[in-house]
Amino acid sequence: MTPTLVPHHPARDWAEIQERMLVPLYEAVYDRLGVGAGSRVLGLGCGSGLALLMAAARGARVAGADRDHARVELARERLPEGVAVTEAPPEAGPYDVITAFHATDALLPELVALTRTAQRGAAVVLAGWGPPERCATEPVLRVAARLADRRPAAGTDLDGLVAAAGLRPTGSGRVACPFGYASEGSAVRGLLSTGAFDQAVRATDLSQVAKEVEEALAPHVRADGTVWMPNVFRYVVARVP
Repeated sequence: MTPTLVPHHPARDWAEIQERMLVPLYEAVYDRLGVGAGSRVLGLGCGSGLALLMAAARGARVAGADRDHARVELARERLPEGVAVTEAPPEAGPYDVITAFHATDALLPELVALTRTAQRGAAVVLAGWGPPERCATEPVLRVAARLADRRPAAGTDLDGLVAAAGLRPTGSGRVACPFGYASEGSAVRGLLSTGAFDQAVRATDLSQVAKEVEEALAPHVRADGTVWMPNVFRYVVARVP
Protein backbone atom coordinates (compact mmCIF):
# COMPACT_ATOMS: atom_id res chain seq x y z
CA MET A 1 0.00 0.00 0.00
CA THR A 2 1.31 3.45 -0.86
CA PRO A 3 0.55 5.86 1.98
CA THR A 4 -1.41 8.99 1.17
CA LEU A 5 0.79 11.10 3.42
CA VAL A 6 0.92 14.81 2.65
CA PRO A 7 3.60 17.21 3.98
CA HIS A 8 3.93 16.71 7.73
CA HIS A 9 3.42 19.82 9.88
CA PRO A 10 2.62 18.44 13.35
CA ALA A 11 1.55 21.62 15.13
CA ARG A 12 -0.72 22.79 12.31
CA ASP A 13 -2.08 19.29 11.74
CA TRP A 14 -2.94 19.15 15.44
CA ALA A 15 -4.73 22.49 15.23
CA GLU A 16 -6.55 21.81 11.97
CA ILE A 17 -7.33 18.08 12.23
CA GLN A 18 -6.82 16.44 15.61
CA GLU A 19 -7.53 18.90 18.40
CA ARG A 20 -11.26 19.12 17.68
CA MET A 21 -11.66 15.40 18.40
CA LEU A 22 -11.57 16.17 22.13
CA VAL A 23 -14.27 18.86 22.10
CA PRO A 24 -16.75 16.52 23.88
CA LEU A 25 -14.21 16.08 26.68
CA TYR A 26 -13.63 19.81 27.05
CA GLU A 27 -17.37 20.50 27.12
CA ALA A 28 -18.08 17.76 29.67
CA VAL A 29 -15.41 19.02 32.06
CA TYR A 30 -16.45 22.66 31.74
CA ASP A 31 -20.10 21.72 32.29
CA ARG A 32 -19.24 19.67 35.37
CA LEU A 33 -17.19 22.46 36.92
CA GLY A 34 -19.54 25.24 35.87
CA VAL A 35 -16.83 27.12 33.97
CA GLY A 36 -18.15 30.50 32.92
CA ALA A 37 -18.00 34.19 33.75
CA GLY A 38 -15.78 34.65 36.77
CA SER A 39 -13.83 31.40 36.24
CA ARG A 40 -10.06 31.61 35.97
CA VAL A 41 -8.72 28.72 33.91
CA LEU A 42 -5.14 27.57 33.35
CA GLY A 43 -4.56 24.94 30.66
CA LEU A 44 -1.42 22.80 31.02
CA GLY A 45 -0.40 21.23 27.73
CA CYS A 46 -2.90 23.56 26.09
CA GLY A 47 -1.82 22.65 22.55
CA SER A 48 -2.96 25.20 19.99
CA GLY A 49 -5.53 26.60 22.39
CA LEU A 50 -8.92 25.22 21.38
CA ALA A 51 -9.91 24.22 24.93
CA LEU A 52 -8.90 27.67 26.18
CA LEU A 53 -10.86 29.32 23.38
CA MET A 54 -13.94 27.36 24.42
CA ALA A 55 -13.50 28.41 28.05
CA ALA A 56 -13.05 32.04 27.00
CA ALA A 57 -16.26 31.82 24.95
CA ARG A 58 -18.03 30.88 28.19
CA GLY A 59 -16.74 34.07 29.80
CA ALA A 60 -13.77 32.62 31.66
CA ARG A 61 -10.41 34.31 32.02
CA VAL A 62 -7.83 31.93 30.59
CA ALA A 63 -4.09 31.30 30.33
CA GLY A 64 -2.15 28.36 28.97
CA ALA A 65 1.21 26.64 28.75
CA ASP A 66 2.64 24.09 26.34
CA ARG A 67 6.18 22.81 25.81
CA ASP A 68 5.76 22.84 22.01
CA HIS A 69 6.82 26.25 20.69
CA ALA A 70 4.92 25.86 17.40
CA ARG A 71 1.66 25.04 19.20
CA VAL A 72 2.15 28.00 21.53
CA GLU A 73 2.49 30.29 18.51
CA LEU A 74 -0.73 28.93 17.00
CA ALA A 75 -2.55 29.34 20.31
CA ARG A 76 -1.46 32.96 20.49
CA GLU A 77 -2.83 33.52 16.97
CA ARG A 78 -6.29 32.12 17.71
CA LEU A 79 -6.86 33.37 21.28
CA PRO A 80 -8.04 36.88 22.16
CA GLU A 81 -5.41 39.56 22.56
CA GLY A 82 -4.02 39.67 26.05
CA VAL A 83 -4.37 35.95 26.79
CA ALA A 84 -1.03 34.65 28.08
CA VAL A 85 0.19 31.40 26.49
CA THR A 86 3.74 30.42 27.39
CA GLU A 87 6.09 27.46 27.09
CA ALA A 88 6.70 27.32 30.84
CA PRO A 89 3.73 27.25 33.24
CA PRO A 90 3.01 30.58 34.90
CA GLU A 91 2.64 30.87 38.64
CA ALA A 92 -0.53 29.21 39.92
CA GLY A 93 -2.55 32.19 40.98
CA PRO A 94 -5.30 33.09 41.14
CA TYR A 95 -6.68 30.19 39.02
CA ASP A 96 -9.65 28.20 40.27
CA VAL A 97 -9.53 25.60 37.47
CA ILE A 98 -6.34 23.93 36.20
CA THR A 99 -6.72 21.45 33.34
CA ALA A 100 -4.39 18.88 31.80
CA PHE A 101 -6.48 17.28 29.07
CA HIS A 102 -3.46 15.31 27.81
CA ALA A 103 -2.04 14.23 31.17
CA THR A 104 1.15 12.17 31.29
CA ASP A 105 3.52 11.17 34.07
CA ALA A 106 5.98 13.75 32.73
CA LEU A 107 3.55 16.42 33.90
CA LEU A 108 4.11 15.62 37.59
CA PRO A 109 6.84 18.21 38.35
CA GLU A 110 4.71 20.98 36.83
CA LEU A 111 1.64 19.83 38.74
CA VAL A 112 3.52 19.73 42.04
CA ALA A 113 4.98 23.19 41.47
CA LEU A 114 1.60 24.66 40.57
CA THR A 115 -0.42 23.06 43.33
CA ARG A 116 2.04 24.23 45.99
CA THR A 117 1.10 27.82 45.18
CA ALA A 118 -2.48 27.35 43.92
CA GLN A 119 -5.35 28.60 46.02
CA ARG A 120 -6.96 26.10 48.36
CA GLY A 121 -9.92 24.33 46.80
CA ALA A 122 -8.89 25.01 43.19
CA ALA A 123 -10.07 22.27 40.83
CA VAL A 124 -7.46 20.26 38.93
CA VAL A 125 -8.65 18.07 36.06
CA LEU A 126 -6.47 15.36 34.51
CA ALA A 127 -7.62 13.41 31.45
CA GLY A 128 -6.37 10.59 29.26
CA TRP A 129 -7.39 7.49 27.31
CA GLY A 130 -10.16 5.33 28.70
CA PRO A 131 -10.12 1.52 28.88
CA PRO A 132 -8.25 0.05 25.86
CA GLU A 133 -11.20 -2.18 24.99
CA ARG A 134 -13.32 0.94 24.49
CA CYS A 135 -10.79 2.82 22.36
CA ALA A 136 -10.72 1.84 18.71
CA THR A 137 -7.53 3.88 18.27
CA GLU A 138 -5.60 1.71 20.75
CA PRO A 139 -4.46 -0.91 18.18
CA VAL A 140 -3.22 1.91 15.94
CA LEU A 141 -1.18 3.31 18.83
CA ARG A 142 0.45 -0.09 19.27
CA VAL A 143 2.15 0.55 15.93
CA ALA A 144 4.13 3.33 17.60
CA ALA A 145 5.35 1.01 20.35
CA ARG A 146 6.35 -1.74 17.92
CA LEU A 147 8.28 0.56 15.59
CA ALA A 148 10.02 2.25 18.51
CA ASP A 149 10.89 -1.20 19.92
CA ARG A 150 9.28 -0.55 23.27
CA ARG A 151 6.43 -2.00 25.26
CA PRO A 152 2.96 -0.60 24.52
CA ALA A 153 2.05 2.21 26.87
CA ALA A 154 -0.50 1.21 29.48
CA GLY A 155 -1.87 4.74 29.59
CA THR A 156 -1.42 7.33 32.28
CA ASP A 157 -2.47 6.32 35.79
CA LEU A 158 -4.58 9.42 36.43
CA ASP A 159 -5.41 8.43 40.01
CA GLY A 160 -1.75 7.77 40.77
CA LEU A 161 -0.79 11.13 39.27
CA VAL A 162 -3.39 12.87 41.45
CA ALA A 163 -1.99 11.17 44.55
CA ALA A 164 1.63 11.90 43.63
CA ALA A 165 0.81 15.58 43.17
CA GLY A 166 -0.72 15.75 46.64
CA LEU A 167 -4.22 16.50 45.36
CA ARG A 168 -7.55 15.39 46.84
CA PRO A 169 -9.66 13.39 44.35
CA THR A 170 -13.33 14.35 44.24
CA GLY A 171 -14.74 12.50 41.23
CA SER A 172 -14.23 11.22 37.72
CA GLY A 173 -16.08 10.72 34.47
CA ARG A 174 -15.91 9.15 31.02
CA VAL A 175 -16.65 10.87 27.74
CA ALA A 176 -17.08 9.47 24.23
CA CYS A 177 -14.62 11.15 21.87
CA PRO A 178 -14.85 9.47 18.46
CA PHE A 179 -12.08 10.23 15.99
CA GLY A 180 -13.53 11.01 12.58
CA TYR A 181 -11.51 11.96 9.50
CA ALA A 182 -12.38 12.94 5.93
CA SER A 183 -9.83 10.50 4.49
CA GLU A 184 -7.05 8.07 5.36
CA GLY A 185 -4.48 10.77 4.62
CA SER A 186 -6.17 13.14 7.04
CA ALA A 187 -6.28 10.40 9.68
CA VAL A 188 -2.57 9.69 9.31
CA ARG A 189 -1.70 13.37 9.60
CA GLY A 190 -3.96 13.82 12.60
CA LEU A 191 -2.62 10.83 14.49
CA LEU A 192 1.01 11.68 13.75
CA SER A 193 0.38 15.16 15.15
CA THR A 194 -0.46 13.76 18.61
CA GLY A 195 3.18 13.09 19.45
CA ALA A 196 2.47 9.42 20.15
CA PHE A 197 4.51 8.39 17.11
CA ASP A 198 7.47 10.75 17.52
CA GLN A 199 9.76 8.09 19.00
CA ALA A 200 8.81 5.65 16.23
CA VAL A 201 9.65 8.27 13.59
CA ARG A 202 13.06 8.79 15.18
CA ALA A 203 13.66 5.04 15.31
CA THR A 204 12.65 4.42 11.67
CA ASP A 205 11.49 7.18 9.36
CA LEU A 206 8.34 9.20 8.70
CA SER A 207 7.29 7.36 5.53
CA GLN A 208 7.55 3.94 7.20
CA VAL A 209 5.52 5.07 10.21
CA ALA A 210 2.90 6.68 7.97
CA LYS A 211 2.60 3.50 5.89
CA GLU A 212 2.08 1.27 8.92
CA VAL A 213 -0.37 3.67 10.55
CA GLU A 214 -2.44 3.71 7.37
CA GLU A 215 -2.44 -0.09 7.26
CA ALA A 216 -3.61 -0.21 10.89
CA LEU A 217 -6.43 2.18 10.02
CA ALA A 218 -7.85 -0.15 7.35
CA PRO A 219 -10.58 -1.70 9.58
CA HIS A 220 -11.93 1.76 10.32
CA VAL A 221 -12.20 3.04 6.75
CA ARG A 222 -15.81 3.30 5.59
CA ALA A 223 -17.18 2.82 2.09
CA ASP A 224 -17.04 6.56 1.35
CA GLY A 225 -13.35 6.75 2.31
CA THR A 226 -13.88 8.44 5.65
CA VAL A 227 -12.33 7.03 8.84
CA TRP A 228 -14.30 6.52 12.07
CA MET A 229 -12.90 5.28 15.39
CA PRO A 230 -15.03 5.34 18.58
CA ASN A 231 -13.04 6.14 21.72
CA VAL A 232 -13.69 6.84 25.38
CA PHE A 233 -11.62 9.25 27.44
CA ARG A 234 -11.53 9.39 31.23
CA TYR A 235 -11.02 12.40 33.43
CA VAL A 236 -10.38 12.82 37.15
CA VAL A 237 -11.39 15.89 39.16
CA ALA A 238 -9.26 16.75 42.19
CA ARG A 239 -8.91 19.70 44.53
CA VAL A 240 -5.94 21.50 45.98
CA PRO A 241 -6.05 20.72 49.73
